[in-house]
Amino acid sequence: MADNVGEKHGVLERFGLWLAEWSEKWFPDALVFALLGIVIVFVFGLLIGESPGKLAIQGGKNFWILIPFTMQMAMIIIGGYVVASSPPVHKLIVALAGVPKSAKGAITFVAFFSMITSLISWGFSLIFSGLLVRELTNKVKGMDYRAAGAAAYLGLGAVWALGFSSSAALMMATKGAIPPKLYEISGIIPLTQTLIIWPTFWTAVVLILISMVIAYYSAPSPERAKTAEDFGLKFESIDMSIEERQKPGEWLEYSPILTVLVVALLWWFLFDVFKTSPQGALAALDLNTYNLIFISLGMLLHWRPKRFLRAVAQSVPATGGVLIQFPFYAVIFGMIVGTGITKWLADLFVSVTTQGTYPLLVALYSAILGVFIPSGGSKWVIEAPYVLQAAIDHKVNLGWVVQIYNAAEALPNLLNPFWMLPLLGMLHMKARDLVGYSVLQMIIHIPIVFFLCWFFAQYIPFVPPMK
Repeated sequence: MADNVGEKHGVLERFGLWLAEWSEKWFPDALVFALLGIVIVFVFGLLIGESPGKLAIQGGKNFWILIPFTMQMAMIIIGGYVVASSPPVHKLIVALAGVPKSAKGAITFVAFFSMITSLISWGFSLIFSGLLVRELTNKVKGMDYRAAGAAAYLGLGAVWALGFSSSAALMMATKGAIPPKLYEISGIIPLTQTLIIWPTFWTAVVLILISMVIAYYSAPSPERAKTAEDFGLKFESIDMSIEERQKPGEWLEYSPILTVLVVALLWWFLFDVFKTSPQGALAALDLNTYNLIFISLGMLLHWRPKRFLRAVAQSVPATGGVLIQFPFYAVIFGMIVGTGITKWLADLFVSVTTQGTYPLLVALYSAILGVFIPSGGSKWVIEAPYVLQAAIDHKVNLGWVVQIYNAAEALPNLLNPFWMLPLLGMLHMKARDLVGYSVLQMIIHIPIVFFLCWFFAQYIPFVPPMK
């Protein structure tokens, strides 16, 4: 019986690796998907009768419209890195790495912390989980490095968008981040209608438990594992020490005085924001306040400006894809909302769905689109106008529509390696080493996510747009 189980796991592992190798060979860079999306939307617009000039003008006019949102997304990555790499948090990671005693237990342990930390911040989750895997390679013998790396990525592929760094939820709660034409449709959707509701909690709990079970039973036994040593890797603990001060003018860079003063000022401001929010403290948690919390906390944890700046410099390369791709996604957004494409798609959604089937179509559409547009925030900007308009027509709760999108859009992250890049860099791995195990998770997650999206939609009443 044990041999049969082992063979079954071997088949799943080989199938996953085959998928990963195929993806690595045939999948183009994520930027190509963005550029291809522009061409597809342009051609689609022509087919439904839009003029090529109008499509081009509306696309170009909106090239820079997502600049505030782009900066906010980049700051999430930077904020997550500076907190996770700070000395106090790194000491916690080292302590946690001493808890698991078995290889399968270690991989499940990584999966749990990857998902829990992703509910706080997906940027923080990637760095925290990657550092945890690196520490575990030195403490747990026989741990499969590929399965551990995939477990570290589970936060991005399972529940991150149900947490407090959800691009879509935070955008819809931040009036300044919502493109004006989208605001005309949806108004503001506060976090108390998206993240802070009981269906979101239970969806996250179910996905976390199922993901941990899959991680445990799919992990190879020690005798069949491919460890970090098999990859020729040996990791030392992260070194955040700074060189000795050489010049008198550098003393403020090495002193915590300015850090303490500035963080105190910023936290005074944050306290006032939460205290005076007319809709309650939770409603004040938008992209700007969220990023300010992480940046100021990172400053405090690094203590000295010199160390904080070093951490920021190390985090910046991971923001490159966001910075260059979001303007091209804005072109797609412009062509959709600036022409008749939005109405055409909204009418299609209304005509082919009922109030009961609408959640399933949104989940399916969001998951498929996510394969080609790997950014949750930019993809939401593209589909939100017609998805939310159709939701209003069907009287489906707008906040839960955002959460349907969030739960479904995480699924393609398990296939598309775009957001794996920071983690892969930390672990010195290739996407194909992880995707076999992440695709296994995706196959099991799909029917569960779709059912939960449909089920909870039946019990949340419709609330008109808040403007």
